[in-house]
Amino acid sequence: MIFESILVSSKTKKAAAKKVTKKTAAKKTTTKRTKVICISHKEDCDGISSAALIRQAFGGDAILVDYPGQMEALNQVVLDEKLKSLFICDLGLSKKTQDEFVDIMQRLRKNKVSVTYIDHHDVDPTVVKSLEKIKVKVIHDIDECTTVQVYNAYKSKLNDHASFVATCAAITDYMEDRPIGSKLLQIYDRQFALISATVMTYNIVGHQKEPDYLQYLVEELAESKFPHDIPNTFEFAQIQVEKLSQMIAKVKKGMKTMTNLGHMEILDSGASGAVNFVMGLSGKDVGVAYKERVDHGIYAVSVRGSKNCKVHLGKIVNLLAASLGGSGGGHDKACGAVVPKPKIKKFITELNKKIK
Repeated sequence: MIFESILVSSKTKKAAAKKVTKKTAAKKTTTKRTKVICISHKEDCDGISSAALIRQAFGGDAILVDYPGQMEALNQVVLDEKLKSLFICDLGLSKKTQDEFVDIMQRLRKNKVSVTYIDHHDVDPTVVKSLEKIKVKVIHDIDECTTVQVYNAYKSKLNDHASFVATCAAITDYMEDRPIGSKLLQIYDRQFALISATVMTYNIVGHQKEPDYLQYLVEELAESKFPHDIPNTFEFAQIQVEKLSQMIAKVKKGMKTMTNLGHMEILDSGASGAVNFVMGLSGKDVGVAYKERVDHGIYAVSVRGSKNCKVHLGKIVNLLAASLGGSGGGHDKACGAVVPKPKIKKFITELNKKIK
């Protein structure tokens, strides 16, 4: 009897141990999802400002990327077991990336992650339908910059200063004349808004190789700081202005023209800072500036069109860059691309033909 009692006790302990093990295993496989992340464009005021307003409305962290880094960032966050909500802002899709993007969104939704995609670049309507089908919230309007759309969607969660952040973003994306953007601009003194937006742009463009500083700008804007409240922004903007003034002489000397566009390779500054000079000084309706990214074996290309440009440059660049093994896209008058180094001459030649 004593032996039987011991045997029963031993079995009971083993059964109890198994239950504990199962409970522990269950806890490990059901990690609570609490994290909020915003992946946003790092290269301009619209992307940085979008991340700031998402942070103000929902908290969480920002991951700031350029277009080539977008998919890498998404492939990382999809593995995060704590991710609860993901916002993707101001990162247009191209023919090269859109299928992979939808696949990643499907994986996130299967994991019950809430996903919101907010953008103003031209996007294939079939991609929008695919995203909406898997219940990704899509906020997309090509007539307003991304920050204005963030503000308009979540203004009940934002403070009054958020409208100023959105106004500056609209100015720097040449969209302050759009329906919502123009109403926001009317709230503020125009010159005050213009100088604030310009200072922000010069600080963002000039600190592209300093990710910590870009994160700092997101945090400061989320805390309702004006650009003049952020230390040294005006001083740094002055340095950038001096560099740009030197660019005028370089563009006059180095740019080349074709039938329908002016173009130039940029060696010592960002392509986006020079492209308007190329367009204006060439006398053409389209300007193209491109800079080699040696570490990637590609050219980063910026394209701008004048008011007289009658074609949608974003759509043309999207298809053309994809056909050459790159990616690109954007607005009708302002867009960009990433093109493999050996294909840059063909890109410019074909673009010149297509904008005729």
